[in-house]
Amino acid sequence: MYKQSGKTRTVSDANTGDLRARLRFCAETGQIWLHEHRMLLVHAEAQASLRRELIDTLGMDRARGLLTRMGYAAGMRDFELARTRPGSDGDVEAFMAGPELHMLEGIARSTIISLEYDRNAGSFYADIIWEYSWESEWHRHYYGNYSEPVCWSQVGYACAYASAFMGRPILYKEVECSGMGESHCRIIGKPLEEWEDSADYSRFFNKESIAEQLIDLQTQVVQLRSAIGEKEKIPSDIIGNSPAFRAAYDLCQQAAATQITVLLLGETGSGKEVFARALHNRGARRNESFIAINCAAIPQDLVESELFGVEKGAYTGALTARPGRFERAHEGTLFLDEIGDLPLSAQAKLLRVLQEGEIERLGDDKVRKIDVRLVAATNVDLKQMVKEGKFRSDLYYRLNAFQIEIPPLRKRKEDIPLIANRYLEKYSAVHGKKINGFTDKAMRALLAYPWPGNIRELMNMVERGVILAPNGSRIELEQMFSGSSEEALGLEFALNSNGSIGIDHTANEKNLQEEVLSGSMTLDQAEAALIEAAVKKANGNLSAAARTLGVTRPQLAYRLKRLQENDMSGAGVAVPQTAEMAAGGQQ
Repeated sequence: MYKQSGKTRTVSDANTGDLRARLRFCAETGQIWLHEHRMLLVHAEAQASLRRELIDTLGMDRARGLLTRMGYAAGMRDFELARTRPGSDGDVEAFMAGPELHMLEGIARSTIISLEYDRNAGSFYADIIWEYSWESEWHRHYYGNYSEPVCWSQVGYACAYASAFMGRPILYKEVECSGMGESHCRIIGKPLEEWEDSADYSRFFNKESIAEQLIDLQTQVVQLRSAIGEKEKIPSDIIGNSPAFRAAYDLCQQAAATQITVLLLGETGSGKEVFARALHNRGARRNESFIAINCAAIPQDLVESELFGVEKGAYTGALTARPGRFERAHEGTLFLDEIGDLPLSAQAKLLRVLQEGEIERLGDDKVRKIDVRLVAATNVDLKQMVKEGKFRSDLYYRLNAFQIEIPPLRKRKEDIPLIANRYLEKYSAVHGKKINGFTDKAMRALLAYPWPGNIRELMNMVERGVILAPNGSRIELEQMFSGSSEEALGLEFALNSNGSIGIDHTANEKNLQEEVLSGSMTLDQAEAALIEAAVKKANGNLSAAARTLGVTRPQLAYRLKRLQENDMSGAGVAVPQTAEMAAGGQQ
């Protein structure tokens, strides 16, 4: 239980120091980050103009509802951010992060008049003063002193933050407002049920249609979607809307209706088996077996027995007769993955099976008729293998009757959010966690990453993020990627204690720390790297480099000499070279 009465608590610069340190400006991309949430530096007047247009277009009530919900969404996101703040385990500090963030974002300055709450009992009361409210200032600018409070988005923010903090609905009402001509704004917050007129206010949090015509349009869209035939639907395990993906899937649909042999081309992890299963499930053999075999995973001396079966005593260890994959796939579909790894001897027999529709088990002379739909896949260039004599040309042309090239993930970037969110849902359920999505910076990293392992790599990375992310939070960058992945995100700038902007060295410092602590870099190597950077910055001038490092010139010369001795002894330390050293100048 917490209670603060009889004294005020103003959010000051000292309170916001650690939050301000999390604000970053990326010079290369023009993006602004508050921790891993993307922010915008927007002209207050432009925001006020938009607010005015909403009011003039929708009317006061509808505009109020829309702006309240916008503020509510911002409050929820800021509470997620506050939970990641160091020291946020303390209830009071966790709550105070809301007003601190409100001020840091330029919304208003908060002073806590009274704050009482008991999270276990569910009781809550807050009395807060706002000064310098941008919303009331600009409302008064356009409309003069208004008859009712006008800090709608700010109230929405406060309601969301307090509700998330308490774990139950908290409603704030603005009881004083500078938009009404008063000296400041003032809000009081209590649990929703403690307000007799709560229904009059809670309606602003409910989404509503802006125009009645939208309802009719929405109904038409639903009817059109329901009228689309089963043929156009994509199975739940195939995810994507990008043009490259849709082109591949359209070919898959066309092939599914036939019995033609299909060759799937694509990089490792791009989803070839998923496409093969779609071919099977959409075709006439959907009720029969789908048998898959990875040709690269079977020892070469066992490939033929796995494909065509074996009779008892055919070779040492063949203690019983067993059918091969072709027999097991009879009247169904056989999927041969990584077919480029099939040995030449097995290629010849496979060609005969495709031509004659019959097999012979290893060690048997009985011919068995089989009826199989064959789908093959590879991540290598079979045409080049034919030229090199590693793959039979007649088999290649037999398999290549209908070719489908599945694009790698880096060529279908617009599908990454869809795929990532689908696996987020899956692994949240598997691990019994509630994860609210990805931070803006984490999603940007997903979109920027080249994905050499394609969907399989993305799937594993999302599962790692789900495991590492705290329950009820969003997945952050470092919970999926190693620190080295931040190089692609660009140089960022931060606010210093005076509020001015400077280069953010935090990421590089953190990388250096990780390298030393993980054992991949020795302390001497780290020292050499720092000295090299200082010497380079000073254009080879040792005196200037020494001043940068905060040591004297003789001390720097001594360190260079020691590092040079370590290098000569084979310690693997690269010693920075300067023009003075090259000339023998160690004065």
